[in-house]
Amino acid sequence: MGFDPETLKYDDRGLVPAIAQDAASGEVLMMAWMNADAVRRTLESGRVTYWSRSRQCFWVKGETSGHVQKLVEMRIDCDRDCVLVLVEQSGPACHTNRRSCFYTALRDGQEVEIMSPIEGDLG
Repeated sequence: MGFDPETLKYDDRGLVPAIAQDAASGEVLMMAWMNADAVRRTLESGRVTYWSRSRQCFWVKGETSGHVQKLVEMRIDCDRDCVLVLVEQSGPACHTNRRSCFYTALRDGQEVEIMSPIEGDLG
């Protein structure tokens, strides 16, 4: 019996958080949202597909920027209300042109930028 995306526990908007992690380094790259169809499309295509809450449409990571996320493995958490996508990331994962969206740390009560944008075009 195959996996059915409908078996995940979605919020009242039909969404589940999806955390993208670099499959090789373990670095956490970003967090976005998926609905059941985005999960299905990701598994079928091997290209990570999210649901854009602001645009109300599917968003294939890298479709416009070229910063593609190739799916290596999808994992489901114990409560079935969050997914982890292990990816091969091409270029920066963040729309700010940083490797990761998690480029700000709280240290000694202060926000500190710990990662600069990658030089070049934002895509």
